[in-house]
Amino acid sequence: MIVACGEALIDLFLYDRKGTHIKAEAVAGGSPFNVAIGLARLEQGVAFCGGLSTDSFGEFLSEVLKSEGVDLTYAVGTQRLSTVSIVATDALGHARYSFHGEAAADRSLTPADLAFALPGNIQALTFGSYTLAVEPVASAYLSLMQREADRRVISIDPNIRPTVIGDLSGYDRHLEKFLRHATIVKASEEDLELVFGPNADIPRIANEWMTLGPPLIVVTRGANGASAFHKYGRIDSPGRSIKVVDTVGAGDSFHAALLASLAVQQSLTREDIASLPPHTLERALHYAVTASSITCSRRGADLPTRREVDDASSEQVAS
Repeated sequence: MIVACGEALIDLFLYDRKGTHIKAEAVAGGSPFNVAIGLARLEQGVAFCGGLSTDSFGEFLSEVLKSEGVDLTYAVGTQRLSTVSIVATDALGHARYSFHGEAAADRSLTPADLAFALPGNIQALTFGSYTLAVEPVASAYLSLMQREADRRVISIDPNIRPTVIGDLSGYDRHLEKFLRHATIVKASEEDLELVFGPNADIPRIANEWMTLGPPLIVVTRGANGASAFHKYGRIDSPGRSIKVVDTVGAGDSFHAALLASLAVQQSLTREDIASLPPHTLERALHYAVTASSITCSRRGADLPTRREVDDASSEQVAS
């Protein structure tokens, strides 16, 4: 089983602006929430660990997770309100976010809320997005990482959200506290450019991060696929040609599929990831690129099932 840790929120999609009116659609979302659903659809045992409000939105989020087969044993109920994220897309389908969630349910966890013991069947914990940046939840998740890092895979997706974090100067040093406990770091080119500038030297950054502890750094490059950096060197996986509807949830789909592929290949342990053979990593990258491309081909964070990814992978091989 894999435990996805972080925020669950409401994405309020805005579209079709006419005069003084904007149509909107409320959708369950949040990066770790999406990862949990992505893993469930890829037929991996998965639980969600995060704050869930008892308000109407929180009840909705809980019901969606349960309907997808996600275990809520480690979710923390609270009367604090649910976060609402406003999502608008530009002409190219790229998402822009603004968050309304000060002191909300997903940000308010403390180390005491996460003091529960985890059973031995949990192989990995994933963490991501702004719950690594805002307090007290960032300290709560850091404490959980520190406690579990020697026993399980820790996978991190920074998924930088400037509208929540604010000033990013020094965020690289903040992130290092989490990287020291990570086994896998998945980041996008956009994340790295936000933190290190538009001319970020990605191979240098990846190698510097590996010196902090994580043996595997994976950087997604949009239409150009993804690159993995490991002690054995760099592996690139090309992008997949599709008609992009939008990119909402693409990174979460990639993260879920990367972990699912490693699990299927029986390589989701700290020791295995430290010594991954190239063919295992290549297969995992290809699977993750395929999954994220399917998500980009449809509106919103509609992550694919295992059958959909397998079928798309077979079509690529046949062509």
